[in-house]
Amino acid sequence: MRRHTPNLATPDNFLQRHSVVSYFALTFAISWLGALAVALPALLRHQPVSKATGIVMFPAMLLGPSLAGLLLTRVVDGRIGVRNLLSRISLRHVRSRWYAALILPPVLVLAILLLLKEVVSPAFAPNFFAPGIIFGVPAGFLEEIGWTGYAFPKMRSGNSAFTSAVHLGLLWSVWHLPVVDHLGAAAPHGAYALRFFLAFGLAMTAMRVLIVWLYANTNSILLSQLMHMSSTAALVVFGAPRVSAAQETMWYAFYGFILWLVVALIAKTFGERLVRQE
Repeated sequence: MRRHTPNLATPDNFLQRHSVVSYFALTFAISWLGALAVALPALLRHQPVSKATGIVMFPAMLLGPSLAGLLLTRVVDGRIGVRNLLSRISLRHVRSRWYAALILPPVLVLAILLLLKEVVSPAFAPNFFAPGIIFGVPAGFLEEIGWTGYAFPKMRSGNSAFTSAVHLGLLWSVWHLPVVDHLGAAAPHGAYALRFFLAFGLAMTAMRVLIVWLYANTNSILLSQLMHMSSTAALVVFGAPRVSAAQETMWYAFYGFILWLVVALIAKTFGERLVRQE
């Protein structure tokens, strides 16, 4: 009797064997092509991409992490995987003490800018643009479906939570490349574009570790979404509106440095798994 040999070359099997790489390839493709579609009219006219266009590019990019996360969850983990992912968008059984972490981004951003205002220059005076809170909602809600709901659990299987979080944070920073020079009050950053991106990446990678830390201890995608919303909103609401490109690069780098001090304290307290042993 001839045995039936499964076809390991089918798309489903390929995606299951390369679930993490497939996620990032699909996410970057959807997001960057979406950003390109928005910027294309200006590029075809050989004009620089305006700051307003850059702001519109960002919502187009948000579909990447969420669509890729949901699609690959369905393909790789089936309907049960989708139900499991959606069930984690909840705050049930999350102890109230974890909510306190949500104030960390706005407190740090405000404190750093106030300090720099007093010590370095009045240009670092923080803004108080309350509608900026709205900017954090779609970013946090849509992105974390993919980054936290799909990618991190798959990446954690072979590494410590801390190492996986750093790798995810670096990729998350690179994902912002099409729009990063349109972020902040001093955009575009001209000669400081690369340095601003590195400062931005320093802060975002540390923030990703903090988001993973919350998720690892609560299994709540919603809490991760709220932390992401808090981070994005803090940068928009309090970001100093009168800084130069050099000054904006400086305060982002300072913010990233302080975030890494917080990460170091958490890693020392919770260990590589980022989970406190009861």
